[in-house]
Amino acid sequence: MSRTIIITGGTQGIGAALAAYFHAKGDAVLIGARHDNGFASTLGDRVRFQKADATLPADHAALVQTALAWTGRLDVYINNAGQSHWMPLDKITEDFWASMMDVNAKSVLFGCQQAAKALQAGGNILNISSMASKRGTANNSVYCAAKFAVNGITQSLAKELGPRQIRVNAVCPVLVSTPGLLEALQDPAGPAQGKPEEFLAAFARSNSALGTLPTAEQVAEFCFALLNASAVTGQCINVDCGVLPQ
Repeated sequence: MSRTIIITGGTQGIGAALAAYFHAKGDAVLIGARHDNGFASTLGDRVRFQKADATLPADHAALVQTALAWTGRLDVYINNAGQSHWMPLDKITEDFWASMMDVNAKSVLFGCQQAAKALQAGGNILNISSMASKRGTANNSVYCAAKFAVNGITQSLAKELGPRQIRVNAVCPVLVSTPGLLEALQDPAGPAQGKPEEFLAAFARSNSALGTLPTAEQVAEFCFALLNASAVTGQCINVDCGVLPQ
């Protein structure tokens, strides 16, 4: 039977790859994002778009209600919405902290909260975290703090929702070349020094066991496999081509 899957931030990058992959596997996909770029309509049947701001709990609740009204069920909730920015310590403001925590951590917690109200036994929550949740890097303290929080939320809720047979996992991709990341790497405080493509190629050569970095499609492929791994919960699993073996 086709599953019903909600994906926040699903119109571009890893989120779009997730939506396309799950749709191709026969699932019904509801994409929530702040702006409709037309991507959902290119996938055809079994995909819908709904305007949603992942920092607002009410918008998560609305996504859940739409899914239930559409197919009568919710099987998987994927908290994918997020944003990467580098900022040196002396430039960090309270507003920057609040904004980054809202979009990267608050969004995950309240997405989980609303999803848990509708998920039944066998349901899944999948949080798209980051390699930044496993180790710190220069000028990245706020983003790392937010992604460390995502992993803590994941592990805690796996214990809390496990008695209901709801699994909660996180996926921690390393740098994935998407338009959003390439734009973020233009940040003067970031590690790319204005040359994101060159930086990613050099990073892959010097850090990856496979000499390459994962694509968004490979992240989606792993997420699909993880959702079918019925004995796995509470895990924050790297998708990194061997950058950080654990």
